[in-house]
Amino acid sequence: MQFIKIGIFGLGVVGASVVSIIRKNQDLIQSRLGAGLEVTRAVVANPGKPRDISLEGITLSTDPATILDDPEIDIVVELIGGVDLAGEIVLQALERDKPVVTANKALLAERAREIFTKVYEKDLPLGLEASVAGGIPVLRSLKEGLSADRIIEISGIVNGTCNYILSKMTAEGASFDDVLAEAQSLGYAEADPAFDVEGFDAAHKLAILVNLAYGTMVNFKDIHVEGITAITPMDIEYAGLLGFTVKLLAIGKIHGEVVEARVHPALVANDHLLASVNGVFNAVFLTGDNADATMSYGRGAGGLPTGSAVVSDIIDIARNLRAGIRNKIPALSVIQERLRDLEIMKMDRIRSEYYLRFQVFDRVGVLAQITRVMGDNNISIQSMIQPALSDHPDDPVQVILITHRAREADVQKSLAEIAHFDFIAGETQLIRIERFTG
Repeated sequence: MQFIKIGIFGLGVVGASVVSIIRKNQDLIQSRLGAGLEVTRAVVANPGKPRDISLEGITLSTDPATILDDPEIDIVVELIGGVDLAGEIVLQALERDKPVVTANKALLAERAREIFTKVYEKDLPLGLEASVAGGIPVLRSLKEGLSADRIIEISGIVNGTCNYILSKMTAEGASFDDVLAEAQSLGYAEADPAFDVEGFDAAHKLAILVNLAYGTMVNFKDIHVEGITAITPMDIEYAGLLGFTVKLLAIGKIHGEVVEARVHPALVANDHLLASVNGVFNAVFLTGDNADATMSYGRGAGGLPTGSAVVSDIIDIARNLRAGIRNKIPALSVIQERLRDLEIMKMDRIRSEYYLRFQVFDRVGVLAQITRVMGDNNISIQSMIQPALSDHPDDPVQVILITHRAREADVQKSLAEIAHFDFIAGETQLIRIERFTG
């Protein structure tokens, strides 16, 4: 039996899971591949660290050259994270004509042009399924399953930490801080959760989805990013009364040579599939011009789900090697000559419906003044609720308005004007309402 030899950078949770999956399912892999997989080398920061897997047959080192310069290594797997050292490892592996598999969303988002330019130059496969939504094969859907479709829209719940927090807040009426502490105690959130709860993890994944869907390499820094830290139990409750659920969405839409790419909390209608995705689960909703709407759902993180995606990419590349094919599918779904430079639409140009919660003192004419300003800025009101009156004129009340579709710039201009009125008792909450094509 021929064996495809693999060198892994990093034997953390995912790296150890990759080794475990290959060993556990070796017979199945051989039956599907016609060859075996063998991890022969690993580069780690601390070779003496105790690990949960047997290292039999694996030579450990701290020197990247032990993998990069080994002519027997067929496939390089990068699982160390970060964008600097990991980027140099990936680029050097490609330069040496070694196919690469990575789960590194930050690298693929922030250094996309550098990495993918090298991939196209060398005409090598780059396995990146594990970089978005863990064990859900959504990138393969974009590159293969929907290869006959123009992708109209991408809407994803791609961060399990945020989805867990919002789901618990919705089910229990608990505060963000209380649920975050619980998520940290369960290992669903990091000790420093900012990367997740501020939306940056989801934005990295959105950049990859947009690049594959539209054959481009967007500037990650141009993606609009908002997290969930300002979402309150009050907003979740009012959203429920209006027939919505609050989710952190990663959204991509194409408009000619401009693409929307934005991450922020959104109200999703309760009867939509994405509204029912709870806990640490992920889901990506794709709309094509032929297939219409499809949704992929599953575990978006964790050692075994992510490791499964890594091994899936390894097997796919190994099939190429055994068939003598250098690279059968373009890295960004399109051939190099058809790559496009797409601009990301400025956030003030997007159009949406809006949930606006005003904190106001209960005085005559308040609503009239708010709606006048909004009308002057081309914003029409779809519905309004005032959940309760104040017990005393000096106590603020909540007024919730739902707008028809409006331009972001007009909404922000209205809120800036309204903020100067003396009846405004606190900061206004804005949550966009997302409607879906499919």
